Amino acid sequence: MSGTDFSPAYGTDPRTIPQLVRAAAGRHGAREAVVEGRTRVSYAQLGERIEQAAAACLASGLEPGDRVAVWAPNTLDWIVAALGAVTAGGILVPLNTRFKGAEAAYVLERTRTRLLFVTGTFLGTSYVASLRRATAEGPGPGPLPGLPQLREVVVLAQDAPETFRTWGEFLASGAAVPRRAVRERAEQIAPSTPSDITFTSGTTGHPKGVVITHEQTLRVYACWSELAGLTEGDRYLIVNPFFHTFGYKAGIIACLLRGATMIPQPVFNVEAALAHIATERVSVLPGPPTLHQSLLDHPARHQHDLSALRLVVTGAAVVPLELVERLRAELKVGTVLTAYGLTEASGTVTMCRRGDPAQVVAGTSGRAIPGTEVKVVASSGAEQPPGTPGEVLVRGYHVMSGYYEEPGETAEVLTPDGWLHTGDVGVMDADGNLRITDRIKDMFIVGGFNAYPAEIEQLLARHPGIAEVAVVGIPDPRLGEVAKAFAVRHPGATVTADDLIAWSRREMANYKVPQEVEFVAELPRNASGKVVKTRLRETARGHRWPLSRTGHSHR
Repeated sequence: MSGTDFSPAYGTDPRTIPQLVRAAAGRHGAREAVVEGRTRVSYAQLGERIEQAAAACLASGLEPGDRVAVWAPNTLDWIVAALGAVTAGGILVPLNTRFKGAEAAYVLERTRTRLLFVTGTFLGTSYVASLRRATAEGPGPGPLPGLPQLREVVVLAQDAPETFRTWGEFLASGAAVPRRAVRERAEQIAPSTPSDITFTSGTTGHPKGVVITHEQTLRVYACWSELAGLTEGDRYLIVNPFFHTFGYKAGIIACLLRGATMIPQPVFNVEAALAHIATERVSVLPGPPTLHQSLLDHPARHQHDLSALRLVVTGAAVVPLELVERLRAELKVGTVLTAYGLTEASGTVTMCRRGDPAQVVAGTSGRAIPGTEVKVVASSGAEQPPGTPGEVLVRGYHVMSGYYEEPGETAEVLTPDGWLHTGDVGVMDADGNLRITDRIKDMFIVGGFNAYPAEIEQLLARHPGIAEVAVVGIPDPRLGEVAKAFAVRHPGATVTADDLIAWSRREMANYKVPQEVEFVAELPRNASGKVVKTRLRETARGHRWPLSRTGHSHR
């Protein structure tokens, strides 16, 4: 599709992601859009590649509203495949690269995904092989028998198994599709149309798909980019995974909105990050606090020129005041901001502002973004005064329409007048700055990834030697928090802590794997039979409850 005309046909303000792609290609044509090793792609070239991918989606029979999943690490191909599918009217379903085959298959089945883009081998694991094992049985006529709705699998590599297609073959299939047909399909997309379904987990343990529209995404990340100070010509090292809102929307979408250069990094490696920052003159580096701490503490840091780095946005965990001060003092980072968000609110709820003192940046997650209401309420629903903790509620244009095909789950968190129950406990100060203090839902954060105890418990309960299990988060000096499992064996079972941890590594994403296992005769329960996790947390901190033990091992 060389020579593509990217002059906008819809005015100056894009309201859908296809409009954004076309506008970015027109406004920033010759500027670098993506740098991946020796590959350097301009905005005009990126626009062409995305339209080629969209044409191939049309050739494959993709219809508006069909779900399209991408299961791959941060790469140029991820960007092109995902945005091509969305341009063709598909709804993007990003899959966590830490998933095992069964976990990915659950999301694909739940959304009745029509088209899947999957990486080849990543971190020594064949995603294709793990998915084939997990879906070997079933009535489906397509490439994976256990997923009858999945009509096509495209491997983002030069080789693919029989019944799958390579990325090159897929792109070539769109050559006969007129450019006009791609444009017409893109122009049919309304701003209120769902653009993506991103899966999260709740207290019930099963992942739930959060439905967000094109307009919600663009409005939130236009705001995020403005508050952060992202500008045309910035060079953005995107370490946050694309399957997460922080990587996809605060990364790819924000760069398209502002004309910044994307430098995807598939896996965080501190040496690689230091090299990227120096050689590519990286100016923007969002990520969890552990990422920035590892950069500051690396013994070879002084061998790299990090002087271009000017903007850091962090969150997802407690941010030490010392970290903010060191970023400003040692790396001369001009803007360090913290933020708070959740997938159900398009990923961003509050942000600090440029110029906020270090104490506000470290001690809070900032104030509500424009167009957003945030309040802290007691269990009765009454709004709490400043300084008093309660559940954080959010209302605004960016709150999800609901969980995908789960009206009951949606009704539990969305009130009739539009307030979203976040499940987080927070305190608001007199200036409106929000500080998150606890998690009602027991969620904990492992190196920036949300871990949900109920989901981990469901996975552990599949082990043949485990009768009951409860999971809590415990402090970890490197990752912030990790999982600890309290387990009850089946009578006669001989499973050890090491056995269960090794089994978990095969069955679940690595950040979910318990780092400690303690076997107990029974779990502490209240009068209604619910496990009392406060006691488990106390035990994890060294305060024992009066129950017999059957062994304790860790790490």
